Amino acid sequence: MPTSALTGISLKDMFDAGLHFGHQTKRWNPKMKGYIFDKRNGIHIIDLTQSVALLD
Repeated sequence: MPTSALTGISLKDMFDAGLHFGHQTKRWNPKMKGYIFDKRNGIHIIDLTQSVALLD
C-alpha cells in the first residue's frame, strides 16, 4: 500500500477519510482532468494513488 514518506499518510487513510470525493461533475475545473479517476453519481472521484505520490 502506498504511503507518503513526508506525512506518513497511507492510501487507506485517505480513502477512509473520504478524500477521494471531488466536486460535482458540473462544477469541475478542466485543469484537474489528469487527477480524476472516474465519475459516479454526478461526483468526480479523485485518483488517490497520484495524491499519495505527489505528497512525497
